[in-house]
Amino acid sequence: MIDGIITGLYTAFSPINLMMVLLGCFAGTFIGMLPGLGPVSAIALMIPITYGLDPASGLILIAGVYYGAVFGGSTSAILINAPGVSGAVATAFDGYPLAQSGRAGKALAIAAYSSFAGGTIGAVLLLVFVPILAKVSLSFQSADYFALMLFGCTAIAAFSGKGQVLKAILMTLLGLMLATVGEDPSGIQRFTFGNADLYDGISFLLLSMATFALAEALIVILKNAGGSAPASNLHSSSLGSLSVSREERNDIAPAVARSSILGFFVGILPGAGATIASFLAYGMERNLAPDDKQDEFGRGSYRGLAAPETANNAASTGSFVPLLTLGIPGSATTAVMLGALLSYGVQPGPRLYIDNPAVFWSVIISMYVGNIVLLVLNLPLIPYISKLLRVPRQLLTPIILFFSLMGVYLVSFNTVDLTMMVVIGVIAVVFRVLDYPLAPLLLGFILGGMLEDNLRRALLIWDGSFAFLWQRPITLTIMIITLLTLMVPMVSTLRGGRRFRHPDTMSE
Repeated sequence: MIDGIITGLYTAFSPINLMMVLLGCFAGTFIGMLPGLGPVSAIALMIPITYGLDPASGLILIAGVYYGAVFGGSTSAILINAPGVSGAVATAFDGYPLAQSGRAGKALAIAAYSSFAGGTIGAVLLLVFVPILAKVSLSFQSADYFALMLFGCTAIAAFSGKGQVLKAILMTLLGLMLATVGEDPSGIQRFTFGNADLYDGISFLLLSMATFALAEALIVILKNAGGSAPASNLHSSSLGSLSVSREERNDIAPAVARSSILGFFVGILPGAGATIASFLAYGMERNLAPDDKQDEFGRGSYRGLAAPETANNAASTGSFVPLLTLGIPGSATTAVMLGALLSYGVQPGPRLYIDNPAVFWSVIISMYVGNIVLLVLNLPLIPYISKLLRVPRQLLTPIILFFSLMGVYLVSFNTVDLTMMVVIGVIAVVFRVLDYPLAPLLLGFILGGMLEDNLRRALLIWDGSFAFLWQRPITLTIMIITLLTLMVPMVSTLRGGRRFRHPDTMSE
């Protein structure tokens, strides 16, 4: 192992590979900022460029694009509420309110520091634990993944205010229902109503752009039409301070530490990825926060911004564990990377770090170098990036509409998707007016497909019996944690209701 690390250091710090890290991070950051263009598209475009490179250099470039896109996806989420990548959706929950309140600079700085911390801790954990973690990920079966997805659904408590748990549950169920549209794993069409355009289901990009970017633009238009506020007052044009005080650092430091570890281990699990890690980290911090801090979530919480940003970068690093050690892609992005590895003639698997130590260890070491590059690259650019805030709202709103609609259209080249997006956007506005949280809708949609697939496989293995829920120790442990997570907000709501009905009991 020591010899392999030394080989990796020599390979990663060669001039050509340092240039690949810089190029990949730079390209990935700007691609991640654009709604509709994610790391999958960027990596697919980079593969032909890497054919002339050796496998280590090519994979270092592709990895740089990957975590650069995840790093940069927070920028559009914070500034215009249009997440550039799905892993940045949770970042918008508190990042955008911070930008609206004139703290865009601080929000971007916290996002940059948190991303750096998550990626760095993830890279260190990857370096130390990768041989052990390969064996751990092999022990997970479909039953355990089903329980994990079910646990992810309990994060609804994080997206609901006091007394709104029922609304969050209903929105999660709606997301699960939308996830069933299209062809099921056995090839049967469901809820397509004979429309061929729905055979492949509803795109996550379409749903996220409709419920966040498009809905936000429509709400601004409605406010202007109603004359409730001039356009210039609907969004603060102030960058605000870029500095993070010691008190603020102390506030977010525990959240960063917890989210780094959670994100990394979620990233290890094939099929999980940065998006689920960011939602889980946000939910965990929302539930662990004191009562006075919980009220800040969704309105501009520093913890609510730091947690998902840390987790999605740590998960991006963790996703390389199943890719490099098992040859199992944990997401669409790592699936494209797997194709690139195979095209180089490199076979990922348990023997990769023995047969090709230069490829294996140089990629891991380049991740730490890449995180330094991303921090140095992004912090000086914050004053220039934040000039988006100074664009007049009358001009910025059409730009958001354009990028949202074109981002969805360029993925499918289907005008039906645009119609569907507008309809969902209008419905999302209605939900916003009625004070229904939209985050649980996306969470249910993300987890719906994986929940169903793993439940189907578990039932096949156990001959249609649900006994796997209590007969497998790992599954049982996750289910117990899930039940406890569900009970906490319910008990808090009941206690709050009792205090409201009996205000004089405190004086007895």
